[in-house]
Amino acid sequence: MSVAELPQPLGPVSFRRMTLHDLEQVHTLERYLFPADAWPIDMFLAEIQHETRSYLVVEDTAVRPTSIIGYAGVMSVADTADVQTIAVAPQHEGKGIGRALLDYLHREAAARGAQTILLEVRADNPRAQDLYTRNGYSHIHTRPRYYNDGVDALIMQASLTDPTNSKETPR
Repeated sequence: MSVAELPQPLGPVSFRRMTLHDLEQVHTLERYLFPADAWPIDMFLAEIQHETRSYLVVEDTAVRPTSIIGYAGVMSVADTADVQTIAVAPQHEGKGIGRALLDYLHREAAARGAQTILLEVRADNPRAQDLYTRNGYSHIHTRPRYYNDGVDALIMQASLTDPTNSKETPR
């Protein structure tokens, strides 16, 4: 059960909780964005039904029918949370959507009692690493050849109780 308030709409983009009806579109976007490591659809099904998880989708409401252009999920167990996934379609990057998703994941995890949040990011994805660093994450470990195509995973961690880690530093 999700407890944090949803992000406010960003222009023609809105946020809502992921439902069973979203799985096909989410999985299509997942395969497009992460061809080497796409989750199977049944993994999304298990994730959205698990009580320790919370998932959102991002919809482009300027098109009819609306289309899912991003999604994110977090797992919270005791005092530790883990960003399970976060994704935004390339044509919608740089508009604050990833930041809004990450902020929601932080608020959701904190509301569930987490004090620390972890994530894995591809070593060859500097754009995502920059987002995480600007939002209080630091690199704590590397998992060599973690991804199916042999790319390393950088394990990053942030505090959910330190207010200096909860907001992006202005540029």
